[in-house]
Amino acid sequence: QVQLVQSGGGLVQPGGSLRLSCAASGSIISIITMGWYRQAPGKQRELVAVITSGRTNYPDSVKGRFTISRDNAKNTVYLQMNSLKPEDTAVYYCNANIRTGLFDIADYWGQGTQVTVSS
Repeated sequence: QVQLVQSGGGLVQPGGSLRLSCAASGSIISIITMGWYRQAPGKQRELVAVITSGRTNYPDSVKGRFTISRDNAKNTVYLQMNSLKPEDTAVYYCNANIRTGLFDIADYWGQGTQVTVSS
């Protein structure tokens, strides 16, 4: 059994910052990839940031503003969001690709957290 528990998020003014956290727990052998996605009303879920073996990747829409980091000792991934814009408003989900057995690898999702950027 694996759980991803998110924290952070909330309401912030344009130009402000927020930090999201996501901690994985349970029968984890190794975590291969961790990332963040978001889904705005009426839109498809989209990738925001991903980190694998220290390498990071971002879409152009957040590059230079968002930073993903990972604490392997704590099985935790963070998303630092700076210079937030109203179009960043969405429910944010963390995702992790986790090995729980020799042949068992699966994607797991956090519960989601609302980020609202508004004045």
